[in-house]
Amino acid sequence: MTTSKTNPKVDEFLGKAKKWKAEYEKLRRIVLDCELTEDFKWMHPCYTFEKKNIVLIHGFKEYCALLFQKGALLKDPNGILIQQTENVQAARQIRFTSVEEIMEMESILKAYIQEAIEVEKAGLEVDFKKHEEYAIPEEFQNKLDEIPDLKTAFEALTPGRQRAYLLHFSAPKQAKTRESRVEKCMQQILEGKGLND
Repeated sequence: MTTSKTNPKVDEFLGKAKKWKAEYEKLRRIVLDCELTEDFKWMHPCYTFEKKNIVLIHGFKEYCALLFQKGALLKDPNGILIQQTENVQAARQIRFTSVEEIMEMESILKAYIQEAIEVEKAGLEVDFKKHEEYAIPEEFQNKLDEIPDLKTAFEALTPGRQRAYLLHFSAPKQAKTRESRVEKCMQQILEGKGLND
């Protein structure tokens, strides 16, 4: 291990890990070799450069991953960065299913981490899609037209909360399900709350 300081919260996280433990430990060693500061955010090991988030280590059922906060800005010469869902704008993952796979990719991973640090040093920012660019489902638009207080309350929400609702309302394929979602969330919007508040 390098001179980079480990964080006791990450030690605790690794101690409790049942799945991907060996993979997490290998990823941790690789990231710490890049002289990032180890932290623990969003329930995962997080690595920062001058207090800016660079990369997280996290696990899912089928894979574990390195998640680059501004992965959309990386060049990705190996074509290994994955956009988790179509709505994720900035972050990108590199996924793994074994320690061997991580070991084979160690030099590539370090190169990606170094590039991510350079992106941060340069002060580059991801050009996020504006919340106005998200379509308002017809079912929700009808309610906004019918109930002026709902429209006022929705417009008073933060852009992130507005976006979360629009994505939630747009997701179902059937109009009936979209209508049901709108109905269920109307009171929350009127109370000035976000989808997950």
